[in-house]
Amino acid sequence: MRKVLAEMKERKMPQLLVSDPATIFYLTNIEIEPGERLATLILKEDGNHVAVINRLFPVSEQELGMPIVKVDDTDEGFGMLGLIAQLDTEKQIAVDKNWAAHFLLDLMKRVDKPVSNFDISSKITDDIRSIKSADEIEKMRQVSLDNDEAIDRLKKLVPKKLTELAMTKELAAIYEELGNSGFSFDPIVAYGANGADPHHLNDDSIVKTGDSIIIDIGGVKDGYCSDMTRTFFYKDVSEKSREVYETVLEANLRAIAKVKPGVSFKEIDAAARDYITEKGYGEYFTHRTGHFIGIECHEAGDVSAANHALVKPGMIFSIEPGIYLPGEVGVRIEDLVVATEDGCEVLNHYPKELTIID
Repeated sequence: MRKVLAEMKERKMPQLLVSDPATIFYLTNIEIEPGERLATLILKEDGNHVAVINRLFPVSEQELGMPIVKVDDTDEGFGMLGLIAQLDTEKQIAVDKNWAAHFLLDLMKRVDKPVSNFDISSKITDDIRSIKSADEIEKMRQVSLDNDEAIDRLKKLVPKKLTELAMTKELAAIYEELGNSGFSFDPIVAYGANGADPHHLNDDSIVKTGDSIIIDIGGVKDGYCSDMTRTFFYKDVSEKSREVYETVLEANLRAIAKVKPGVSFKEIDAAARDYITEKGYGEYFTHRTGHFIGIECHEAGDVSAANHALVKPGMIFSIEPGIYLPGEVGVRIEDLVVATEDGCEVLNHYPKELTIID
């Protein structure tokens, strides 16, 4: 919160509305999932913060660390008047990027101020969240170690020839045994040509000889997310599939080797993308090289050609190049890395060499 106040003064943002549940958790250690109801922190440059929260949520001022204005479903605008009463409407109002449009539009109509009187509060909170503390990094290490174990257990189930959907059910039980609270995203188990869709929806497919097997999984532990992808082959691998795999692996290694403070995310993306293009598969690498991760699996910030920002120590993001040949094969290899003072630490330790499962 001290960092937020310092940035508010630096960026001349006198009051922030924070409604994103993940950011509220980050700032207060309190979990609130408001759905369509109002739950907003109003952070003020003078430190006299206040929360406006629907009475439905049993949160105390002591827990939250600031006074709470309780509103009801029956209040006009579902509590909007109560929120406005806590604002200085003559000053600029910075609003969370994830605030529901019906709240934002209602606020803008009621205060009757031009668009220039509003800004995005997430410019501050996202930047602060992107630099992980030592405690956060340790939590990310632990949940990533769990993910190494989870993928190993899931890989050992492949010879049972379970459907993709059945594999995800097994994974849920594995995470529970490991003390994870659930999935950080909908897991992907993609056999053969299904892997050519980077966001394949698991179905009743059964693995066949020669298939690639993309396993893209992540769990949640102590409020932090893991995310890792490995690609295996079942019983056999064609020469073309082998070439694709080795190309993706080298791209993964080149991008990781590029990570260090002061390097742009655009350069890291290019380290992977240029190599894949050089090998003739550029058009089949259809997504960015990585994304930031922490409390949420996908946080603000990415590893892409459009991101000119520079790496800073404490940032955690994925490196996940892939090649997707429609109707044939898909290969993706993903690790999480945390930027250190002079390079990076890879949080995943599960082997990456080409593996054929018998």
